[in-house]
Amino acid sequence: MTQKTLLLTGASRGIGHATVKAFQAVGWRVLTVSRTAFDSRCPWHAGATDHFQGDLSDPSARADLVSRVRASLGHGGLHAIVNNAGISPKGEHGERLGLAQSSDELWQQVLAVNLMGPAALMRDLLPELEKGRGAVVNVGSIVGSRVHPFAGVAYACSKAALAALTREAAAELGPRGIRVNMVTPGEIETEILSPGTSELSSIIPLRRLGSPDEVAQVVLFLCSDQASYVNGASIDVNGGQHA
Repeated sequence: MTQKTLLLTGASRGIGHATVKAFQAVGWRVLTVSRTAFDSRCPWHAGATDHFQGDLSDPSARADLVSRVRASLGHGGLHAIVNNAGISPKGEHGERLGLAQSSDELWQQVLAVNLMGPAALMRDLLPELEKGRGAVVNVGSIVGSRVHPFAGVAYACSKAALAALTREAAAELGPRGIRVNMVTPGEIETEILSPGTSELSSIIPLRRLGSPDEVAQVVLFLCSDQASYVNGASIDVNGGQHA
């Protein structure tokens, strides 16, 4: 059997890092993308050769990134893209940035990474996705559908728009054999938490924060043959936090 290949953005920590390990555990080749260079402390096989440094918010850098990924794939197809990279700017003291505090530049930066990046990767790697009859998973957020105490307005709007992009891409690319879905995490315990996040566990029915691996396993399912008829869906991973 041909080894399947995943392209994952935002791989250096949290959900991205857990996703790398989940896919590699079942035999996938994982190509990773982040704004930073490969860190030798990250324990994934072939990370030194299969990691691509690139800025998804910069169109010229993105074009170079796509070219390098395409060269790495050779004549093979791409079996999955997981658009996990995202930024959520905070204020000087870690506070959420509302409408009054969000400049044009901040809006442009957030939308470029969180929305344009995923759209451009799907568009620019479409031939490879079609060849591999690939799956795309966009990593959304609970803040795309509700006001959140820590996530700013630009980030929230970018995640709401990502849901629309998922729906549109699923309808357009489905006839070409490409499935596009979204996973929507709630409060996930990562190494970088906003102060007060752990206190939200009291309003989560499971009474705890989620783990990055619990999100990664849903992402893996959506990219697998077990989800072959799942397209245009959004799966919440939030411990029942629906109110």
